[in-house]
Amino acid sequence: MENSLPIVVRPTEIDVNGHVNNAKFVEYLEWGREEWYDRSGLTYDRLDAMGAQTVTVNLNLNYRKECRQGENLTIVTRPERLGRTSFAFHQEVRKADGTVAADAIVTLVTIDPASRKPRPVPDELAAALKSTDNG
Repeated sequence: MENSLPIVVRPTEIDVNGHVNNAKFVEYLEWGREEWYDRSGLTYDRLDAMGAQTVTVNLNLNYRKECRQGENLTIVTRPERLGRTSFAFHQEVRKADGTVAADAIVTLVTIDPASRKPRPVPDELAAALKSTDNG
């Protein structure tokens, strides 16, 4: 399932160069992933009930175009890969005209909350990651 989250660039996200600070893009991507989980019915409580948590282990982020205060952006998130204990999302930060301002592959690992060690991706999460529905 692909998910889109509209946002507006706030004054606190701008750096001394007058554009969005690079670290804010990492936050934008996190907001997009959290929205994907919520829309998939996979809230923290639901994942916890499955005996799972997800942690980010790798982020490959490409900055393509600068973004400025007041711009309308859309964070697009879709599953990219599913492994035994890990999975990845492909994410884009798009400007209002559709131009890609940034794109990333974010890899996460599913862990057991008690042992803090990797565990297989729960079936319900795996099913959501495999979904071809573009809702």
